Amino acid sequence: MSDIVNEAVAALNEKLAGADFDGTAKFDIEGEGAVMIDSAGARAADDPADVTLSADADTFKEILDGETNPTSAFMTGKLKVDGDMGMAMKLAAVLA
Repeated sequence: MSDIVNEAVAALNEKLAGADFDGTAKFDIEGEGAVMIDSAGARAADDPADVTLSADADTFKEILDGETNPTSAFMTGKLKVDGDMGMAMKLAAVLA
């Protein structure tokens, strides 16, 4: 597992603490691996999910650091969403 995935899991668990996220989402970080998010938090895994968000490592880090808005990243093609768009919006709200 890559350092980027490990950092992502730690950062996402911090952001998700106390949040009410009842679906499943997967961040697919190009060339690094995948992070699953569900009601239990974030973990390194590549399981089926309601929505899969794909981006390169730099874009993913910018989203986590609050430097890039997930909606803007999607609109500019830096972030790809496959699956339940409603779940993606719910996740974006939790991570904001």
